Amino acid sequence: MAAAMEEGSIFVPGTQRGLWKLRPDLSFVFFSSHTPCGDASIIPMLEFEEQPCCPISRDWANNSSLEASVNPESPENKRRCDSPDSPVSKKMRLEPGAPIREAANGTAPCGKQESSSFPPGVSSSNRTAERSATVTGMDHRGAKVVDVYRTGAKCVPGEAGDSGQPGAAYHQVGLLRVKPGRGDRTCSMSCSDKVARWNVLGCQGALLMHFLEEPIYLSAVVIGKCPYSQEAMQRALLGRCQNVSALPKGFGVQELKIQQSDLLFEQSRYAVQARTTDNPGRLVPCGAAISWSAVPEQPLDVTANGFPQGTTKKRIGSLQARSRISKVELFRSFQKLLSSMAEDKWPDSLRARKLETYQEHKEAAAAYQEAWRTLRKQAFGPWIRNPPDYHQFK
Repeated sequence: MAAAMEEGSIFVPGTQRGLWKLRPDLSFVFFSSHTPCGDASIIPMLEFEEQPCCPISRDWANNSSLEASVNPESPENKRRCDSPDSPVSKKMRLEPGAPIREAANGTAPCGKQESSSFPPGVSSSNRTAERSATVTGMDHRGAKVVDVYRTGAKCVPGEAGDSGQPGAAYHQVGLLRVKPGRGDRTCSMSCSDKVARWNVLGCQGALLMHFLEEPIYLSAVVIGKCPYSQEAMQRALLGRCQNVSALPKGFGVQELKIQQSDLLFEQSRYAVQARTTDNPGRLVPCGAAISWSAVPEQPLDVTANGFPQGTTKKRIGSLQARSRISKVELFRSFQKLLSSMAEDKWPDSLRARKLETYQEHKEAAAAYQEAWRTLRKQAFGPWIRNPPDYHQFK
């Protein structure tokens, strides 16, 4: 971000001095090759369904002839159950790494797919699922929910916690959770929680908010081909915050579009597992990460287990061992931007008092902090916050 208007900039001057806003012809779409961890990954498994949320017609449950055709207790299906080519399966596939359990005794053919105005390769729904304690009973189409896909994300302290009961009641839904799925609990909130927060506060963060007249919101979230539930996504990203009110000017709960693509990301866990059916084994996530930004200076950041690729144990803790997208380095870029400007050109929020630490600069974004306090008070009270001294660097 430049302090002055440049050709090709994504920002235009705002109405207030020193503030900018996103060009009206631009929008941001967030793509993930897999359903976000946490609440959005608690996906209902329907009776007679091999994959969750298959587009079954609404009158499926009332269609006696169809129900009979997939009834595993019928004489015909009893004979077919032991056949390797039978469409009737005794087990459902669970998310890789999840415990396998006897979930259903049949696989139903999908009914008529509902029409969609979205482009080929993308499906969507405007339904908003209501928050409930557990995924139980029948889904909105009348199909029986017999189990759920598991998420490894752990409930934050202060939340009700998962029941751990077998079947669909295993998880409590709508709760805040932390990563990772395996190992010790951290202070990092789940991806579902972070995206839900972005939908109220914007994805720009507190520092950039000093220079913006209004938050930057995502216009859509697109998920790749993987186990997916539109209802779970609506609940996790929108439903939990839909009643948040009394937010500062410019902030609000957004009408985020949630869609799924039918295009498979070749390196996703789902795709890799499908290619290795003849050689089953545990899939371990890669510790490497590649971050690329369309900026002229240092656009690429390649890390391994959180450190720049090639970092030795002796160099951990040094300046060279910092990722370019770490909080410290992002703060350095922010400070560099300020130093390139005359102080009388700074936004009013940065000139009210002398600010030194990262935490002080974040807290000085008054409207953003007020919106965050409102969100915590009304929806995300147990959200885990970092220790006070964690952000006291200069």
